[in-house]
Amino acid sequence: MPRIAIFPGSFDPFTNGHLDIVRRGAELFDEVIVAIGTNSSKQRYVPIEQMLALLGEVFQNEPRVSVRTFRGLTAEFAREAGARFLLRGLRNSIDFEYEKPIAYGNQHVNPGLETVFLLTAPDLGAISSTIIRDIHRYGGNVDAFLPFTLPPVAS
Repeated sequence: MPRIAIFPGSFDPFTNGHLDIVRRGAELFDEVIVAIGTNSSKQRYVPIEQMLALLGEVFQNEPRVSVRTFRGLTAEFAREAGARFLLRGLRNSIDFEYEKPIAYGNQHVNPGLETVFLLTAPDLGAISSTIIRDIHRYGGNVDAFLPFTLPPVAS
């Protein structure tokens, strides 16, 4: 049975910290699915179709990594995808306290689902999608934080 992991998130945008977790996860699992969740109550900064295309390019030469979108519960998507693992990155103890009850809830919905936490690389721990969005929104250069280039903000 292949060891499939889901790496879920909004990835708005997908950062070099996320990239590090995916690549390290691909060494642990047979397949890692980067699962871009859609939340109808949130307005995305980078349209989901654009993020899907950008990540398709980032991972085009990595056969153990695929990129998909999903709606609904992560635990249900994992079941549909045949994944037994959720991959999550932790930057600090605040992330852990946030992720822990989510992991319990996912396991309640899908009892065979295990959450695997990887510590973020120290040099990438300060990166967050929120900070990157704010820098980019006001015209700052965010290339050092992303595995792709975001188009400039329209004036």
